[in-house]
Amino acid sequence: MNRPFKRVINLFAAPALAGLIALSAQAAELKEIRIAVPDLSAGTQNSGGGITDVLRDQQILEKAFADQGITIKWSFFKGAGPVINEAFANGQVDLAYLGDLAAIIGRSNGLDTRLLSATARGVKQYLGVVPGSGIKTLQDLKGKRVAIFRGTATQLSFDAALASQGLSEKDVKVINLDFSGAVAALAAKQIDASWGSSGLTALQAKGLAELPLNTKDLGGAGSVQAVLVGSGKFVDEHPEAVAKLLKAQQQAVEWLTQDANKDAYIQLVSGLASYPPIILQQDLKDQKLSEVFPSTLDPVFLGKLQDSVDLAAQQRLIRKPFKVSDWVAPQLAAAKL
Repeated sequence: MNRPFKRVINLFAAPALAGLIALSAQAAELKEIRIAVPDLSAGTQNSGGGITDVLRDQQILEKAFADQGITIKWSFFKGAGPVINEAFANGQVDLAYLGDLAAIIGRSNGLDTRLLSATARGVKQYLGVVPGSGIKTLQDLKGKRVAIFRGTATQLSFDAALASQGLSEKDVKVINLDFSGAVAALAAKQIDASWGSSGLTALQAKGLAELPLNTKDLGGAGSVQAVLVGSGKFVDEHPEAVAKLLKAQQQAVEWLTQDANKDAYIQLVSGLASYPPIILQQDLKDQKLSEVFPSTLDPVFLGKLQDSVDLAAQQRLIRKPFKVSDWVAPQLAAAKL
């Protein structure tokens, strides 16, 4: 090889080599994994329900990364998905446990996120109404004031439930309130109804609300899926850490999917969220944990997630639909996980 040509090769090779060294150094310097979770607690402690409460209670991730000196930073957001998407956009979080719509909105709006695992499926949502209102069906909601938390899985759930009955948000007067605000407004009879999670059963227990139906009564229409997503930058720069985290997370999944642990799970979440245990007992009485918490990105789960993307586009909750198969982290897709 003549010297001029060799010099040209070196000119191109040096920057590439420097880039690889920098990337390796960056990966080696990982000291903290920042995880975001919507805060569902009604008290002073934090609770995300499901797998996040089990992971934290058993210190599973902390133990998994202790030997590398990597700390786990949990951040809980009362503003739920919309605020977490902002945190992703600002580079403030690496991973997030989210309901389907928030994760879909982020991806559609250009956030470079990667789908890493399922975290819940078929989660029930409820219609809560003012006692004595006479509202028994979704058709009865026409023209009524209904509180939902826009930009969260609850909104997509409501739209899916309405669509199953030939209705849409245009048929009702939507009031945008967060979870606690909706419960307070319903209790004070400032609205006619609210669509939300099992927390509404607390109002029912106090005689402050009636729950005429839930998504199970609609054949599953409107049930919620939840996912773990990671920023593309973090997933690409730290593939080994992501693999290790998913392997560690499986310990929580295995515990959660044992139906013998249902009572222990109910007590755990109730304590962290400051909810009476009866709320989760009622919510899960006709469901098995083994049906709710599998983490696999199997064809059925991905199919329902694609349905959610398509419905979100149809209802104009997002402007750009996308293929869920393109969202799955490449290394997981290659391994058929």
